[in-house]
Amino acid sequence: MNAKETITEGKAVLGIEFGSTRIKAVLIDQNYNPLAQGSHTWENRLENGLWTYSLDDIWNGLKDCYSSLRDNVRSMYGVEIKNLSAIGVSAMMHGYMPFDSNGTLLTPFRTWRNTNTGEAAIKLSELFSFNIPLRWSISHLYQAILDKEPHVNSISFLTTLAGYVHWRLTGRKVLGIGDASGMIPVDSCTKEYNAEMIRKFDSLVCNEQLGWNLKDILPSILEAGEQAGTLTIEGAALLDESGNLQPGIPLCPPEGDAGTGMVATNAVRQRTGNVSAGTSSFSMIVLEKELSRPYKVIDMVTTPDGSPVAMVHCNNCTSDINAWIGLFSEFLQLMGGKAEMNDIYTSLFNHSLTGDTDCGGLLSYNYISGEPVADIENGRPLFVRSASSTFNLANFMRSHLYSSVGVLKIGNDILFHDEHIKVDRITAHGGLFKTKGVGQRILAAALQSPIYVMDTAGEGGAWGIALLAAFMERDDRMPLASFLEEKVFAGNKGEVIVPDENDISGFNTWISKYKEALPIEALASDCCV
Repeated sequence: MNAKETITEGKAVLGIEFGSTRIKAVLIDQNYNPLAQGSHTWENRLENGLWTYSLDDIWNGLKDCYSSLRDNVRSMYGVEIKNLSAIGVSAMMHGYMPFDSNGTLLTPFRTWRNTNTGEAAIKLSELFSFNIPLRWSISHLYQAILDKEPHVNSISFLTTLAGYVHWRLTGRKVLGIGDASGMIPVDSCTKEYNAEMIRKFDSLVCNEQLGWNLKDILPSILEAGEQAGTLTIEGAALLDESGNLQPGIPLCPPEGDAGTGMVATNAVRQRTGNVSAGTSSFSMIVLEKELSRPYKVIDMVTTPDGSPVAMVHCNNCTSDINAWIGLFSEFLQLMGGKAEMNDIYTSLFNHSLTGDTDCGGLLSYNYISGEPVADIENGRPLFVRSASSTFNLANFMRSHLYSSVGVLKIGNDILFHDEHIKVDRITAHGGLFKTKGVGQRILAAALQSPIYVMDTAGEGGAWGIALLAAFMERDDRMPLASFLEEKVFAGNKGEVIVPDENDISGFNTWISKYKEALPIEALASDCCV
C-alpha cells in the first residue's frame, strides 16, 4: 500500500507530542515510517512566579499543529485525512493540572519547570523513603496543601498535560504507566500506584479535611498495548476544526515525553538507555536491579510497559544556546549578512570542535530556570571566565555545549560510578543532536560511553507515541521491546560515536571547574535581577 492509499483508507497512525517549545504531529504508515508532519511553535510564560501555558495555548496550538499536518498531507499527496488507524498523545511529563467536579481547571497549568515545591518534595521523600522530585505532581499537590491554597478542597481530578488532552479527546481519565509514575511512584510488580505511599499520604493530610482521598483523584493506569478509549465527536472537533476527521478512532494510553523518548530510541529493554536533549535533558537507564538506596538526583520511573527506570532529569539544556545563537544571528543581520538559522547552528556547532577540549577555562551555566540536580533554586544563565582564560569563539561555543550536558553528567556519575550500573547501548535524540556528530561527540565524552543516534534524532517524541499507538493495534501481543527490535528497528542501532580520550580528559577538567564554581551560580541565583 503506497502512502496515498494508506492515508485515504484510514490506515495511517497519528502521534502528537506537546514539547516545551513545539507541538509536533507525525503521521506514520504500516511499516512505521513517517509520511507527513505538522508543528506549532509555542513558549511557556513566567506568570506570578510560576511557569505555565494557558488552556488557549494548548488547544489553539493543537489545532494549528494538526492544520499544519493536513496542509503537509494535501501538499504531498493531494488527499484529506478523514480517518486513522490509531492516535497517540504525549506531552512533557509531570506538572500540576487539578480540576473540579465540573471539569474546570482550578489553577493555571504548573509545568515541570517550576521549583517552588522544595518543602513538599523534602517531606514526601522522607515520608516515602523514596526520592520525590520537585516537578512531580504529588510534590505540586502537597505544596499547594502546605501553602493553604483554597482550591485544594475542590479537587476532583488531578492529571498531567498528556492526560488532560487525552481526557478531552476521549472522555477517559487514564494515563500510561510511564507518565503515571511521574505523578506518584508506581509499584513495578502490581503496575499500579504504590498503595503504601498512597496510604501514608492520606494519613499525612487527614487533618486537612480535604474531602477526597488521593487514589480517587488520580487517573487510572494503563500499560502499553492497551486501548485507552476512542476519539469522540467533541474530541474530533478539538483536533480538526475543518470537520473532516471522523470520531471513533482508538487512542493508546497517553504518555510522557520520557516514555516516548525510550520508544523512539529502542531503549525499553534492560541494560539499554537513552538521552533526550532539547529544552530540558534527561537520561533513562532501564535497570536490572533496584538501586542500593534513594538518591536526591535520581528519579525512579518506568518504561511504557512498566519496567523500572533510573532517570536523571535536568531542567535546562539548549535554551541558553538558542539565546546566544539568536544574538549571533542578530549581529549577522546588523552587518548586512544573511543565513538560515540551521546554517548558523551548524557552523557554530562544528566550529566548537576546533576549540580546546577543556574550553580554555571558560565556564557556562545554562540555568534559564532552577536546576534541582545542581541544587540551584532560581534560573540565572551565567557565563564565567578569568583574565587568563582562552577566550575565543570556538571555546565559547564548546563551553555552552558542555554546559548543555554538564548537569546530566553529574547525575549519571552516581549511576555508573557509585551504583556500577551497566548498559549495553545509550541512544540519544532531541534538538541537540541535529548537527551531525557534534552533540553526540560531546555527550560521549561526558558519559564516557559510546552514543548512538538514529536518523530520527531531532524528531523522536511524536514518532515515539505514534509507535505506541501502532503497537496497540497489533494482534500478536508481542512484548514492547521485541516489537521495537524486530518490527520497527530490525537491528538498526544508528550511527555510533565512541568517546575520544582527549575529549574525556578535557571534559573531566571542565566539569571539575564547573562544580568548583557552582557557588558563583548559587549567589547569582539568590540575587534579584
